[in-house]
Amino acid sequence: MATMDFKKLSRDKSKLLDLDVLKTFSNEELVSKVLQLQSHNEQLKNIIAKRDYKKKEEAPKRREFDFKKCHLQHVLFKVLYLGWNYQGFVCQEDTSDTIEYHLMEALLKCCLIESRQQSNYHRCGRTDKGVSSYGQVISITVRASEPGKPSLSYCKMLNRLLPKDIRVVAWCPVGEEVSARFDCTKRIYRYFFPKGNLNLMVMNEAAQHLIGEHDFRNFCKMDVENGVTNFVRSIRRVDLKEINGSNEEETGFEMCRLELEGQAFLWHQVRCIMSVLYLVGQKLELPSIISDLLNVDVCPRKPQYPLADPLGLNLFETEYPFNGWISEESEIAHITSLLQQQWAVHEIRATHIKEILSDLKNYISTPVLHQNAHLLKRETKLYKPLLTRHFCKSLEDRIDHCLKKRKITDSIVET
Repeated sequence: MATMDFKKLSRDKSKLLDLDVLKTFSNEELVSKVLQLQSHNEQLKNIIAKRDYKKKEEAPKRREFDFKKCHLQHVLFKVLYLGWNYQGFVCQEDTSDTIEYHLMEALLKCCLIESRQQSNYHRCGRTDKGVSSYGQVISITVRASEPGKPSLSYCKMLNRLLPKDIRVVAWCPVGEEVSARFDCTKRIYRYFFPKGNLNLMVMNEAAQHLIGEHDFRNFCKMDVENGVTNFVRSIRRVDLKEINGSNEEETGFEMCRLELEGQAFLWHQVRCIMSVLYLVGQKLELPSIISDLLNVDVCPRKPQYPLADPLGLNLFETEYPFNGWISEESEIAHITSLLQQQWAVHEIRATHIKEILSDLKNYISTPVLHQNAHLLKRETKLYKPLLTRHFCKSLEDRIDHCLKKRKITDSIVET
Protein backbone atom coordinates (compact mmCIF):
# COMPACT_ATOMS: atom_id res chain seq x y z
CA MET A 1 0.00 0.00 0.00
CA ALA A 2 1.30 3.48 -0.80
CA THR A 3 2.54 5.70 2.01
CA MET A 4 -0.17 8.25 1.30
CA ASP A 5 -2.85 5.59 1.79
CA PHE A 6 -1.32 4.64 5.14
CA LYS A 7 -1.37 8.26 6.27
CA LYS A 8 -5.05 8.53 5.34
CA LEU A 9 -5.81 5.40 7.33
CA SER A 10 -3.75 6.70 10.27
CA ARG A 11 -5.81 9.85 10.44
CA ASP A 12 -9.03 7.84 10.59
CA LYS A 13 -8.69 6.02 13.93
CA SER A 14 -12.24 4.62 13.76
CA LYS A 15 -11.79 2.86 10.37
CA LEU A 16 -11.83 -0.92 10.62
CA LEU A 17 -8.97 -2.65 8.83
CA ASP A 18 -9.36 -6.18 7.45
CA LEU A 19 -6.58 -8.78 7.32
CA ASP A 20 -5.74 -8.20 3.65
CA VAL A 21 -5.14 -4.49 4.24
CA LEU A 22 -3.00 -5.13 7.32
CA LYS A 23 -0.79 -7.57 5.37
CA THR A 24 0.17 -4.78 2.99
CA PHE A 25 1.66 -2.69 5.83
CA SER A 26 5.37 -2.68 6.53
CA ASN A 27 6.64 -3.49 10.06
CA GLU A 28 7.28 0.20 10.65
CA GLU A 29 3.73 1.09 9.59
CA LEU A 30 2.23 -1.62 11.80
CA VAL A 31 4.22 -0.41 14.83
CA SER A 32 3.10 3.16 14.10
CA LYS A 33 -0.53 2.07 13.86
CA VAL A 34 -0.40 0.11 17.14
CA LEU A 35 1.16 3.05 19.00
CA GLN A 36 -1.44 5.38 17.52
CA LEU A 37 -4.30 3.12 18.62
CA GLN A 38 -2.84 2.78 22.12
CA SER A 39 -2.62 6.55 22.41
CA HIS A 40 -6.17 6.97 21.13
CA ASN A 41 -7.39 4.36 23.61
CA GLU A 42 -5.74 6.24 26.50
CA GLN A 43 -7.37 9.48 25.34
CA LEU A 44 -10.79 7.83 25.30
CA LYS A 45 -10.28 6.38 28.81
CA ASN A 46 -9.25 9.79 30.14
CA ILE A 47 -12.26 11.48 28.50
CA ILE A 48 -14.59 8.91 30.09
CA ALA A 49 -12.91 9.38 33.49
CA LYS A 50 -13.28 13.16 33.14
CA ARG A 51 -16.98 12.85 32.27
CA ASP A 52 -17.52 10.56 35.24
CA TYR A 53 -15.84 13.15 37.48
CA LYS A 54 -18.09 15.92 36.11
CA LYS A 55 -21.18 13.75 36.60
CA LYS A 56 -20.18 13.06 40.21
CA GLU A 57 -19.68 16.77 40.84
CA GLU A 58 -22.81 17.97 39.03
CA ALA A 59 -25.26 15.19 39.89
CA PRO A 60 -27.57 15.92 42.82
CA LYS A 61 -26.53 13.96 45.87
CA ARG A 62 -28.47 12.88 48.90
CA ARG A 63 -26.93 14.60 51.88
CA GLU A 64 -27.80 14.46 55.53
CA PHE A 65 -27.46 18.22 55.65
CA ASP A 66 -28.17 21.21 53.43
CA PHE A 67 -25.24 23.48 52.55
CA LYS A 68 -27.57 26.47 52.89
CA LYS A 69 -27.96 25.60 56.55
CA CYS A 70 -24.23 25.01 57.13
CA HIS A 71 -21.69 27.38 58.57
CA LEU A 72 -18.82 28.14 56.20
CA GLN A 73 -15.30 29.43 56.72
CA HIS A 74 -12.39 30.33 54.46
CA VAL A 75 -9.22 28.37 55.23
CA LEU A 76 -5.73 27.55 54.02
CA PHE A 77 -4.70 23.90 53.68
CA LYS A 78 -1.02 22.96 53.67
CA VAL A 79 -0.55 19.96 51.37
CA LEU A 80 2.42 17.65 50.86
CA TYR A 81 2.72 15.25 47.96
CA LEU A 82 5.27 13.06 46.23
CA GLY A 83 4.72 14.02 42.63
CA TRP A 84 6.56 11.38 40.64
CA ASN A 85 3.42 9.26 40.12
CA TYR A 86 1.25 12.18 38.95
CA GLN A 87 0.78 14.31 35.84
CA GLY A 88 1.22 17.53 37.81
CA PHE A 89 -0.75 19.43 40.45
CA VAL A 90 -3.41 21.17 38.36
CA CYS A 91 -6.54 19.42 37.03
CA GLN A 92 -6.30 18.62 33.31
CA GLU A 93 -8.85 17.89 30.59
CA ASP A 94 -7.36 14.57 29.46
CA THR A 95 -6.43 12.91 32.77
CA SER A 96 -7.63 12.46 36.33
CA ASP A 97 -4.13 11.58 37.50
CA THR A 98 -3.33 14.94 39.18
CA ILE A 99 -2.98 16.00 42.80
CA GLU A 100 -5.69 18.64 42.48
CA TYR A 101 -8.16 16.09 41.11
CA HIS A 102 -7.69 13.87 44.17
CA LEU A 103 -7.99 16.86 46.53
CA MET A 104 -11.27 17.95 44.94
CA GLU A 105 -12.62 14.41 45.03
CA ALA A 106 -11.84 14.17 48.76
CA LEU A 107 -13.37 17.60 49.50
CA LEU A 108 -16.56 16.61 47.69
CA LYS A 109 -16.81 13.19 49.35
CA CYS A 110 -16.37 14.80 52.79
CA CYS A 111 -19.09 17.29 51.86
CA LEU A 112 -16.70 20.07 52.80
CA ILE A 113 -17.56 21.89 49.56
CA GLU A 114 -20.66 21.82 47.39
CA SER A 115 -18.65 22.35 44.19
CA ARG A 116 -15.29 23.72 43.17
CA GLN A 117 -16.90 26.63 41.34
CA GLN A 118 -18.58 27.86 44.54
CA SER A 119 -15.60 27.37 46.85
CA ASN A 120 -13.46 30.51 46.26
CA TYR A 121 -10.53 28.23 45.47
CA HIS A 122 -6.91 29.31 44.81
CA ARG A 123 -3.60 27.43 44.74
CA CYS A 124 -0.15 28.71 45.66
CA GLY A 125 1.86 26.94 42.95
CA ARG A 126 1.26 25.08 39.68
CA THR A 127 3.86 22.32 39.99
CA ASP A 128 4.56 20.27 36.85
CA LYS A 129 4.43 16.55 36.16
CA GLY A 130 6.81 14.69 38.48
CA VAL A 131 7.41 17.65 40.85
CA SER A 132 6.83 17.18 44.59
CA SER A 133 5.91 19.58 47.39
CA TYR A 134 6.07 19.88 51.14
CA GLY A 135 4.86 23.49 51.15
CA GLN A 136 1.94 23.63 48.69
CA VAL A 137 -0.97 25.70 50.03
CA ILE A 138 -4.54 26.06 48.78
CA SER A 139 -7.18 28.53 49.94
CA ILE A 140 -10.81 27.42 49.89
CA THR A 141 -14.16 28.03 51.60
CA VAL A 142 -15.35 24.88 53.38
CA ARG A 143 -18.07 23.66 55.69
CA ALA A 144 -17.39 24.50 59.34
CA SER A 145 -18.68 23.33 62.70
CA GLU A 146 -21.35 25.31 64.50
CA PRO A 147 -20.17 28.24 66.66
CA GLY A 148 -19.10 27.08 70.12
CA LYS A 149 -18.39 23.53 68.99
CA PRO A 150 -14.91 22.02 68.32
CA SER A 151 -13.49 22.60 64.84
CA LEU A 152 -13.81 19.84 62.28
CA SER A 153 -10.74 17.60 61.97
CA TYR A 154 -10.08 18.66 58.38
CA CYS A 155 -6.71 16.92 58.01
CA LYS A 156 -7.98 13.59 59.30
CA MET A 157 -11.17 13.79 57.23
CA LEU A 158 -9.31 14.44 53.99
CA ASN A 159 -6.34 12.14 54.57
CA ARG A 160 -8.51 9.06 55.01
CA LEU A 161 -9.76 9.62 51.43
CA LEU A 162 -6.54 10.76 49.75
CA PRO A 163 -3.82 8.52 48.24
CA LYS A 164 -0.96 7.78 50.64
CA ASP A 165 1.44 10.05 48.75
CA ILE A 166 -0.87 13.09 49.12
CA ARG A 167 -1.42 14.41 52.66
CA VAL A 168 -3.01 17.50 54.21
CA VAL A 169 -0.59 18.52 56.98
CA ALA A 170 -2.24 21.57 58.56
CA TRP A 171 -4.97 24.16 58.11
CA CYS A 172 -5.46 27.81 59.05
CA PRO A 173 -8.67 29.92 59.30
CA VAL A 174 -8.34 33.16 57.31
CA GLY A 175 -10.48 35.98 55.94
CA GLU A 176 -12.47 35.24 52.81
CA GLU A 177 -10.37 37.73 50.83
CA VAL A 178 -7.16 35.73 51.38
CA SER A 179 -5.70 33.98 48.31
CA ALA A 180 -3.13 31.18 48.55
CA ARG A 181 -1.60 32.48 45.33
CA PHE A 182 -1.58 36.27 45.70
CA ASP A 183 -0.96 36.54 49.47
CA CYS A 184 2.10 34.30 49.53
CA THR A 185 5.15 36.39 50.58
CA LYS A 186 7.85 33.74 50.19
CA ARG A 187 8.39 30.59 48.17
CA ILE A 188 11.36 28.27 48.64
CA TYR A 189 12.16 25.63 46.03
CA ARG A 190 14.65 22.84 46.61
CA TYR A 191 16.24 20.72 43.90
CA PHE A 192 17.92 17.49 45.05
CA PHE A 193 20.59 15.78 42.94
CA PRO A 194 23.54 13.37 43.30
CA LYS A 195 27.01 14.86 43.04
CA GLY A 196 28.41 12.42 40.51
CA ASN A 197 31.14 14.20 38.56
CA LEU A 198 29.83 17.73 39.20
CA ASN A 199 32.06 20.54 40.50
CA LEU A 200 29.97 22.16 43.24
CA MET A 201 32.41 25.04 43.73
CA VAL A 202 31.93 26.45 40.21
CA MET A 203 28.19 25.71 40.35
CA ASN A 204 27.95 27.77 43.55
CA GLU A 205 29.96 30.58 41.97
CA ALA A 206 27.56 30.65 39.03
CA ALA A 207 24.47 30.44 41.25
CA GLN A 208 25.38 33.60 43.13
CA HIS A 209 24.81 35.63 39.94
CA LEU A 210 21.10 34.77 40.29
CA ILE A 211 20.64 36.82 43.47
CA GLY A 212 18.74 40.08 43.02
CA GLU A 213 16.14 41.35 40.57
CA HIS A 214 16.66 40.19 36.98
CA ASP A 215 14.80 39.52 33.76
CA PHE A 216 14.60 35.69 33.72
CA ARG A 217 13.15 35.28 30.21
CA ASN A 218 16.11 33.04 29.29
CA PHE A 219 15.48 30.85 32.35
CA CYS A 220 11.81 29.93 31.87
CA LYS A 221 9.15 28.83 29.44
CA MET A 222 7.44 31.98 28.19
CA ASP A 223 3.69 31.88 28.80
CA VAL A 224 2.78 34.83 26.58
CA GLU A 225 -0.48 33.25 25.39
CA ASN A 226 -1.79 33.43 28.98
CA GLY A 227 -0.82 37.08 29.35
CA VAL A 228 2.63 36.78 30.97
CA THR A 229 4.88 39.44 29.39
CA ASN A 230 6.87 40.57 32.42
CA PHE A 231 9.71 38.20 33.28
CA VAL A 232 11.41 40.30 35.96
CA ARG A 233 11.62 38.36 39.22
CA SER A 234 13.71 38.64 42.37
CA ILE A 235 15.70 35.82 43.95
CA ARG A 236 16.56 36.70 47.55
CA ARG A 237 18.80 33.80 48.45
CA VAL A 238 20.65 30.92 46.78
CA ASP A 239 22.22 27.98 48.60
CA LEU A 240 23.95 25.05 46.89
CA LYS A 241 25.69 22.39 48.96
CA GLU A 242 26.11 18.71 49.84
CA ILE A 243 23.52 17.62 52.39
CA ASN A 244 24.78 14.17 53.40
CA GLY A 245 28.51 14.27 52.62
CA SER A 246 31.03 12.53 54.86
CA ASN A 247 34.75 12.58 55.52
CA GLU A 248 35.14 9.42 53.49
CA GLU A 249 36.51 9.34 49.96
CA GLU A 250 34.14 10.92 47.46
CA THR A 251 32.17 8.33 45.50
CA GLY A 252 29.70 10.46 43.53
CA PHE A 253 26.76 9.21 45.61
CA GLU A 254 26.78 12.29 47.85
CA MET A 255 23.38 14.02 47.68
CA CYS A 256 23.30 17.76 47.04
CA ARG A 257 20.67 20.49 47.21
CA LEU A 258 20.02 23.74 45.37
CA GLU A 259 17.73 26.05 47.36
CA LEU A 260 16.17 29.17 45.83
CA GLU A 261 14.13 31.71 47.78
CA GLY A 262 11.89 34.37 46.24
CA GLN A 263 8.34 35.66 46.27
CA ALA A 264 7.30 34.46 42.83
CA PHE A 265 8.75 32.20 40.14
CA LEU A 266 8.14 31.75 36.43
CA TRP A 267 7.04 28.60 34.61
CA HIS A 268 9.96 26.10 34.59
CA GLN A 269 12.27 28.74 36.10
CA VAL A 270 13.93 26.50 38.69
CA ARG A 271 14.42 23.61 36.27
CA CYS A 272 15.93 25.95 33.65
CA ILE A 273 18.32 27.36 36.25
CA MET A 274 19.30 23.84 37.30
CA SER A 275 19.91 22.89 33.64
CA VAL A 276 22.45 25.67 33.16
CA LEU A 277 24.10 25.07 36.56
CA TYR A 278 24.45 21.41 35.62
CA LEU A 279 26.36 22.40 32.47
CA VAL A 280 28.58 24.66 34.58
CA GLY A 281 29.18 21.82 37.06
CA GLN A 282 30.33 19.62 34.21
CA LYS A 283 32.70 22.43 33.13
CA LEU A 284 30.95 22.66 29.78
CA GLU A 285 30.07 26.30 30.49
CA LEU A 286 31.79 29.03 32.53
CA PRO A 287 30.09 30.40 35.68
CA SER A 288 29.67 33.71 33.83
CA ILE A 289 27.07 32.09 31.52
CA ILE A 290 24.43 32.92 34.15
CA SER A 291 25.23 36.64 33.90
CA ASP A 292 25.31 36.40 30.11
CA LEU A 293 21.81 34.90 29.96
CA LEU A 294 20.46 37.42 32.48
CA ASN A 295 21.63 40.29 30.27
CA VAL A 296 18.67 40.43 27.87
CA ASP A 297 20.15 43.41 26.01
CA VAL A 298 23.05 41.20 24.89
CA CYS A 299 21.06 37.94 24.79
CA PRO A 300 17.38 38.78 24.11
CA ARG A 301 16.49 35.24 23.00
CA LYS A 302 16.78 32.02 24.96
CA PRO A 303 19.21 29.44 23.55
CA GLN A 304 17.66 26.01 23.09
CA TYR A 305 18.52 23.65 25.95
CA PRO A 306 16.63 20.82 27.68
CA LEU A 307 14.92 21.08 31.06
CA ALA A 308 16.38 19.47 34.16
CA ASP A 309 14.51 16.35 35.26
CA PRO A 310 11.45 17.15 37.46
CA LEU A 311 12.17 14.33 39.94
CA GLY A 312 14.50 16.43 42.10
CA LEU A 313 12.25 19.49 42.41
CA ASN A 314 10.22 20.29 45.52
CA LEU A 315 8.15 23.38 46.41
CA PHE A 316 9.41 23.04 49.95
CA GLU A 317 8.22 26.09 51.86
CA THR A 318 5.71 28.90 51.50
CA GLU A 319 5.06 31.81 53.85
CA TYR A 320 2.07 34.06 54.56
CA PRO A 321 1.70 37.27 56.61
CA PHE A 322 -0.26 35.57 59.38
CA ASN A 323 0.06 32.67 61.79
CA GLY A 324 -2.42 30.24 63.30
CA TRP A 325 -1.71 26.94 61.55
CA ILE A 326 -3.58 24.06 63.18
CA SER A 327 -2.41 20.45 63.14
CA GLU A 328 -3.10 17.36 65.20
CA GLU A 329 -0.17 15.50 66.71
CA SER A 330 -1.77 12.11 66.09
CA GLU A 331 -2.27 12.94 62.40
CA ILE A 332 1.31 14.21 62.03
CA ALA A 333 2.53 10.97 63.64
CA HIS A 334 0.44 8.98 61.14
CA ILE A 335 1.86 10.98 58.19
CA THR A 336 5.37 10.45 59.57
CA SER A 337 4.76 6.70 59.74
CA LEU A 338 3.52 6.58 56.14
CA LEU A 339 6.50 8.55 54.86
CA GLN A 340 8.93 6.37 56.80
CA GLN A 341 7.43 3.29 55.18
CA GLN A 342 7.71 4.84 51.72
CA TRP A 343 11.29 5.89 52.48
CA ALA A 344 12.12 2.31 53.51
CA VAL A 345 10.87 0.91 50.20
CA HIS A 346 12.99 3.34 48.16
CA GLU A 347 16.04 2.92 50.41
CA ILE A 348 15.86 -0.89 50.14
CA ARG A 349 15.71 -0.61 46.34
CA ALA A 350 18.64 1.82 46.38
CA THR A 351 20.61 -0.54 48.61
CA HIS A 352 20.11 -3.41 46.16
CA ILE A 353 21.62 -1.27 43.41
CA LYS A 354 24.39 0.15 45.61
CA GLU A 355 25.59 -3.31 46.65
CA ILE A 356 25.70 -4.46 43.03
CA LEU A 357 27.64 -1.33 42.05
CA SER A 358 30.12 -1.92 44.88
CA ASP A 359 31.04 -5.23 43.31
CA LEU A 360 30.97 -4.08 39.68
CA LYS A 361 33.56 -1.36 40.33
CA ASN A 362 36.13 -4.12 40.94
CA TYR A 363 35.97 -5.02 37.24
CA ILE A 364 36.78 -1.57 35.79
CA SER A 365 39.99 0.43 36.00
CA THR A 366 38.52 3.93 35.52
CA PRO A 367 35.79 5.09 37.94
CA VAL A 368 32.38 5.80 36.39
CA LEU A 369 30.56 8.80 37.93
CA HIS A 370 27.27 9.02 36.05
CA GLN A 371 24.91 9.27 39.03
CA ASN A 372 23.57 12.59 37.75
CA ALA A 373 23.33 11.67 34.05
CA HIS A 374 19.52 11.55 34.27
CA LEU A 375 19.30 15.23 35.25
CA LEU A 376 19.71 16.58 31.74
CA LYS A 377 19.25 14.86 28.41
CA ARG A 378 22.28 15.23 26.14
CA GLU A 379 21.24 15.89 22.54
CA THR A 380 24.61 15.12 20.92
CA LYS A 381 27.93 13.60 21.94
CA LEU A 382 29.78 16.72 20.80
CA TYR A 383 28.82 19.56 23.14
CA LYS A 384 27.75 22.86 21.61
CA PRO A 385 28.09 25.96 23.88
CA LEU A 386 24.80 27.63 24.78
CA LEU A 387 25.50 30.96 23.10
CA THR A 388 26.30 29.25 19.77
CA ARG A 389 23.07 27.23 19.61
CA HIS A 390 19.80 27.96 17.85
CA PHE A 391 17.68 30.47 19.74
CA CYS A 392 13.98 30.50 20.60
CA LYS A 393 11.65 33.26 19.44
CA SER A 394 12.10 36.63 21.13
CA LEU A 395 9.50 38.03 23.53
CA GLU A 396 8.50 40.63 20.92
CA ASP A 397 8.01 37.95 18.26
CA ARG A 398 5.86 35.90 20.62
CA ILE A 399 3.68 38.89 21.51
CA ASP A 400 3.30 39.75 17.82
CA HIS A 401 2.35 36.13 17.03
CA CYS A 402 -0.30 36.14 19.76
CA LEU A 403 -1.77 39.42 18.53
CA LYS A 404 -1.97 38.13 14.95
CA LYS A 405 -3.51 34.87 16.14
CA ARG A 406 -6.10 36.79 18.16
CA LYS A 407 -6.98 38.95 15.17
CA ILE A 408 -7.43 35.88 12.97
CA THR A 409 -9.62 34.23 15.65
CA ASP A 410 -11.70 37.40 16.06
CA SER A 411 -12.20 37.70 12.29
CA ILE A 412 -13.37 34.06 12.10
CA VAL A 413 -15.84 34.66 14.95
CA GLU A 414 -17.16 37.81 13.26
CA THR A 415 -17.75 35.97 9.99
